[in-house]
Amino acid sequence: MNAPAAQITGIGWVTPLGRGVPEVFRAVAEGRSGLTAPAADHPAAGWLRAAGIAPPVPAGEVLPPTETRCADRFLLLALAAANDALDDAELTIRQDCDPERAAVVLATGGGGLESYEQQAAGRRERGRAAVSPYLLPGMLSNMPAARIAITHGIRGYSSTVITACAAGAQALAEGLRLIRGGEADVVVCGGAEAPLHPTIAAAFDNSRALAAGWDDPTQASRPFDARRNGFVLGEGSAVLVLERAEHAAARGASAYAELSGWGAATDAHHPTMPRPDGAGAASAMRAALRSAGLDASAVDYVNAHGTGTRLGDRAEALALREVFGAAGPLVSSTKGATGHLLGAAGAVEAAVSALAVAEGLLPPTLNLEQPDTDCELRHVRSSAVRRPVRHTLSNSFAFGGHNLSLVFGPPSIAAKQLGVSAGHFGGDS
Repeated sequence: MNAPAAQITGIGWVTPLGRGVPEVFRAVAEGRSGLTAPAADHPAAGWLRAAGIAPPVPAGEVLPPTETRCADRFLLLALAAANDALDDAELTIRQDCDPERAAVVLATGGGGLESYEQQAAGRRERGRAAVSPYLLPGMLSNMPAARIAITHGIRGYSSTVITACAAGAQALAEGLRLIRGGEADVVVCGGAEAPLHPTIAAAFDNSRALAAGWDDPTQASRPFDARRNGFVLGEGSAVLVLERAEHAAARGASAYAELSGWGAATDAHHPTMPRPDGAGAASAMRAALRSAGLDASAVDYVNAHGTGTRLGDRAEALALREVFGAAGPLVSSTKGATGHLLGAAGAVEAAVSALAVAEGLLPPTLNLEQPDTDCELRHVRSSAVRRPVRHTLSNSFAFGGHNLSLVFGPPSIAAKQLGVSAGHFGGDS
């Protein structure tokens, strides 16, 4: 008997492709790029040649007027996505759920580093008085979870995950664990990141991790392509509402998909480089399949971590062939369109994987013009593929050797669909 799953009854996201469930998924499916060169007045101008820039979120939209000072962008992105997710789920915590049976788990890789940097510069120039008393509640990594709980009256479990680029996926795994363990009926979970500022840009660029040499920023992110040479830094947030099936059914809710399994493994290899043989990634995928009670043959699509780095893409491709065989599922990486959102990436891609189940629509990998022979997979390339989908798997891997995989399947309550039909779908693989 399979362990209980969590129904995905709401999604909210603010990404380089826009905001709103239909808008973002349609852009992903149609193969649009959200990458651009930062404008002259952007903090990252001159520091990043290409970036995934999310729409603005005014502080007054998500915070009371007296609490908008020194609120870091990652916090604003998280609050906007959470509000949208709960609206999408048509769920009001105090009305539709026991507040003590509601939980929140939010992830980030770095938290409010830009706010810290600005305040530190002010302190160096003008001394102690220049540091805002609002700095800590505006930039600490736990503040999105805390603020979401305050805004919506969530009084159950609350936590923050900071496992770098695996954090967004791990937040969802924590949500599934809470529902399976009987500790919550509703979990608001996801990730947020706002790393588009000079110090973080310089650190990644100096380590030669970022894509370089591309005049057109929309061409720079090239997962699995033979000409890939690094990732494109992006910002944004995605939040999903996970719900116990009986709770969702009792209030007449519908779901896009269910989160049915998760798996984790650690490389124990290197602070920044993955194991070349992909063993940790393969272990995480196998654990996720066991958690979902599935054979590898039941997975029709994998949303790959696929950042566009030489070593990372090759190691993931090896791991995918090890787990699924040469004739495995269709594979794509949506980082070709969004860039790499670090601690938010796993949550954004989990939402894409859930909607792939709901819509039967598998998005392409942008810029995959000449697949690297070391990354031989059944790639979805020039356009999306429309087909019935039984289960999808989403991968997230991180500095430090953290590996997380999530499995999604059809919901066990009424199905919720977007009806995305714009564009030409047929695809090649």
